[in-house]
Amino acid sequence: MLINFRLPYRGIVGSGALAKLPEVLEELSCKKVLVVTDPNVYSILGKRISEVLSGGGVTYEFSLIEDSNLSFVEKARVAVRRGDICGVVGFGGGRPIDVAKYAAYLENRVFISVPTAISHDGMASPTVSLKDPEGLPLSVFTRPPRAIIADTGIISKAPVRLLRSGFGDIIGKYTSVRDARLAKVIKNEDISEISLELAYAAAEMAAKNVDKIAKFDQEGVSILVEAALMSGLAMDIANSSRPCSGSEHMFSHALDKVYPEKKCLHGEQVGIGTILMAYVHGIDWKRIKMLLKTIGAPTSAEELGVPSEAVIEALSIAHRMRKRYTILGDTGLSREAAKRIAKETGVIG
Repeated sequence: MLINFRLPYRGIVGSGALAKLPEVLEELSCKKVLVVTDPNVYSILGKRISEVLSGGGVTYEFSLIEDSNLSFVEKARVAVRRGDICGVVGFGGGRPIDVAKYAAYLENRVFISVPTAISHDGMASPTVSLKDPEGLPLSVFTRPPRAIIADTGIISKAPVRLLRSGFGDIIGKYTSVRDARLAKVIKNEDISEISLELAYAAAEMAAKNVDKIAKFDQEGVSILVEAALMSGLAMDIANSSRPCSGSEHMFSHALDKVYPEKKCLHGEQVGIGTILMAYVHGIDWKRIKMLLKTIGAPTSAEELGVPSEAVIEALSIAHRMRKRYTILGDTGLSREAAKRIAKETGVIG
């Protein structure tokens, strides 16, 4: 097996980390950047990052995005070309980071990840989660950030729901790693063992520190950030999202498809998917459910804000969401089995 991977150039985690952004850009020989963010983050933190960049002698401009779709990626690409930009900074939650990451990749520019929340593990990963023109999930493998700057002073002030979502995404590694190991045995997939160990360790770190994380103070947020970093590194080493995205993510993507009007977050859906797929795997789904309850994340369709029928339908078609072997096999679950599993785990009433 040939292992060939790229890792981030530098990672800085801690209170006040944002102040290090100009120093990192100097090391990357980049003094003109595009900051991709959303209107909400811009209204709260736009002035702060502007002061940091201008104080460090960095020229910058903003590109405001409202969704993670290809039209906003194109908007960022146009701004990069027009402004002769050397670096793209993703400043915000999952959507700005994904748009910035893909735009930087397509324009062959430096990408720096500066998360203001941990709603999923994408801040350190080479993967991009977008929406296609029909609003359905689109996953693209690019390259990892050149640098990650995670200011826990900022992240700890993020909406708690976003942080709960991030926890749910990381807990999903319990089933994604199981799926990957199953694929190694049944389909002879070539998957780096160290990537699987890292992904599993991320879930373990989050689970063992759930009480600290549930306080959502800087200590708890720092642990969540480190777990997300480990997930990202696992995908970097695997050159694939395989270690961190399995049947639980396929359920989430299926729910996006069957119930597009939903208001729930990706990590919330993955958390529910992890309960369901842990049951199918025969591992301790009750523990996973309790971890999510401890953090305050949804554990049922009602709490997720989706009808029971949508959960059953998503479970029935989850195996078709991508060509990736998981515990769902090639034929998936029957509607009867999906309904029974959802009921026995308490996901539906």
